[in-house]
Amino acid sequence: MNDEANLVIEPPETATASVIWLHGLGADGHDFEPIVAELGDAVTRHVRYVFPHAPRIPVTINGGAVMRAWYDISEMDLAKRADESGVRGSASILEELIEAEIARGIPSPRILLAGFSQGGAIALHTGLRYDKPLAGIMALSTYLPLQETVVDERQQANSNIPIFLAHGSQDPVIPLALSKQSRALLASLGYQVQCHTYPMPHSVCPEEIRDIAVWLQDVLASPPA
Repeated sequence: MNDEANLVIEPPETATASVIWLHGLGADGHDFEPIVAELGDAVTRHVRYVFPHAPRIPVTINGGAVMRAWYDISEMDLAKRADESGVRGSASILEELIEAEIARGIPSPRILLAGFSQGGAIALHTGLRYDKPLAGIMALSTYLPLQETVVDERQQANSNIPIFLAHGSQDPVIPLALSKQSRALLASLGYQVQCHTYPMPHSVCPEEIRDIAVWLQDVLASPPA
């Protein structure tokens, strides 16, 4: 799948939930590793965090430079920025990671998908189409790719999945308008979407981390009876 083992942060006590967190273009699984320590005991004591590394591929918009990416970006047109084969290939990688957590004893309703930028796009794409119920989707500074196919491909198993969307109002990479468009589509399809906007560029800020911690606690802190 990849040329390097996933980064896994095991909880101090028995894992009853898992968060699979995908990084953005050009980063790797270590990018969001430091944030786990800031999330608080309620969502770290029993929660395993899995940070996979994207494959290394040539990225057209960056002159064909080889870097970690979940899909290629061939042009600046935001409506066409995600290459379909790459998105679907990375969705398959994420589905394998979900199945691996299930095999380790974590039920699918206790598995949450998260990601930043490209990683968030893959989390959204995959979570809406996955055929077993999941705990939630956390998508940071991103958008919903392949919007024209989601109506036909979304799965009833995740029709009520909680979704956390966060974006920077000064984002020069993925404009806030694109995030708002994705939010509107998800809301029109009946999804539970919690939206947050922060005065920041294409990044993460302390206020956002606090909101993430609160949302994760709501979704994951208490195991199902």
